[in-house]
Amino acid sequence: MSERRALGNRDIPDVRVIEMLVCPLTKTQLVLNKERTELISRGARVAFPIRKGVPLLYLGEARTLSTEELDQLK
Repeated sequence: MSERRALGNRDIPDVRVIEMLVCPLTKTQLVLNKERTELISRGARVAFPIRKGVPLLYLGEARTLSTEELDQLK
């Protein structure tokens, strides 16, 4: 079983798992936002939520990122 770090009431997947995931749209690496418990795709300008330790890489669950949010990632 992989280790998980608790973040409040939510869990985030093991870092090794996150490093293997790519954006379903752009096929580029995702960036973890621990504050919001989500994976960010800079290329697609969306953030995918992580719920109960499971990344939901589905566009129906993703939220669109503003230009300001993307600038903060740089």
